[in-house]
Amino acid sequence: MKIADIKGMSAAELAEKIALQRSELQRLELQHVISPIENPMKIRQIRRDIAKMLTVLGQKQ
Repeated sequence: MKIADIKGMSAAELAEKIALQRSELQRLELQHVISPIENPMKIRQIRRDIAKMLTVLGQKQ
């Protein structure tokens, strides 16, 4: 997800998207523990997207 897209979202949209991404991250991490997932780099990318969204959300508040 690009920073420009994230900055275009409202604070409520960001909070909702962060919650969705966190649940997806938790699901992927659990799935990866049980059996290796096909693309483990997806976990890293989701973590980075969450960090970007939290940064922009902090700037908006």
